[in-house]
Amino acid sequence: MLNIKPGYKLAVSAAAVAAVFAVAAIGPANAQERLSIRWATSSVDSYGYKVAASMVKIAEEALEGKYTITVNPYPSTTGAMKAAMDGTAEIGYTADVGMTQIYSGEGGFKDYTPSKGKLVHAWYSYPMESFMAVSAKEAGKYKCWSDFSGKPVFYTTAGFMNWLNFMRIYKTLGYQFKHVQIDPKTQTDAMQAGTLAGSVAYTTAGLSLAPYWKETEVRMDLKVINPCPAEVAKLKAAGLAVVNVDPKAAFSKDVGVTQIQAVPILFAYNVRADMPEDIVYKLLGAFYKNRESLAKSDPGFTPMAKDFVGMQVQGINANPDIPVHSGMARFLKEHKAWNDKWKIAK
Repeated sequence: MLNIKPGYKLAVSAAAVAAVFAVAAIGPANAQERLSIRWATSSVDSYGYKVAASMVKIAEEALEGKYTITVNPYPSTTGAMKAAMDGTAEIGYTADVGMTQIYSGEGGFKDYTPSKGKLVHAWYSYPMESFMAVSAKEAGKYKCWSDFSGKPVFYTTAGFMNWLNFMRIYKTLGYQFKHVQIDPKTQTDAMQAGTLAGSVAYTTAGLSLAPYWKETEVRMDLKVINPCPAEVAKLKAAGLAVVNVDPKAAFSKDVGVTQIQAVPILFAYNVRADMPEDIVYKLLGAFYKNRESLAKSDPGFTPMAKDFVGMQVQGINANPDIPVHSGMARFLKEHKAWNDKWKIAK
């Protein structure tokens, strides 16, 4: 059974930074008690943290004020996933590529055994698109993604889903993945100094840049390096999508291409199977009801607002062998979107 300790009455805001490590049981609460649900995200300068913090009010109202939700940042998305699976959080920030690695035991999950249980499909929220950028003054050196093979690149913070995405891309293309770990706040200095050959950028829903990338594009001139046609063909043949992103929607300055070619991933806030069905069902219902207002507050939610149910189906279909939380299954059945080939988590 899911363990959460009653009695915690913590105020939560979009700036919540404290990690709250509570234990014990979610169960019937009396009128005087509020129980704690810990929502693990990536670091405070990440989009995943910003978005989770903005949804706390909707989530608490959906649960009728019986639960206090705390947003707890971790150094990486992988760390947030492990927190949820080890019992120091109840909701874990993840993505389709991360869910794949949990169940295949690859990457950061090699030889990893969760203390409480693996994440299952629960809620898919927005897409991100990964691509490569370089300093404008060095752009002439690079024509294809093959030119970055074996070169020092910041592929976003190690353990982040865009980092995993480019590991997947390089494995498909047969390239050498040479990651240089830096503080994202120092990215501009590293690129200007030539320490990095390039750096992986990403948009949310083809629109929003991560906060540290917004700072980089203000401080320096950038160029995007797209994959060459042969690379695009190889990625697509392996089942990976390659999508176009309008550079004018993402950047405030010219980045040298008329269309950015990127490989997308689908982000989620998933839970273990022992989260009570009613909680996941109510949260999905609330986010569905508020999908238009969420899109107005942050453009990253625009695809979800356009097709909320379809995004859930897409998230499951990315890893159809992974079980679906019973609360999500209930929601999808009500919306006539359930596939009997999927498995409901026990």
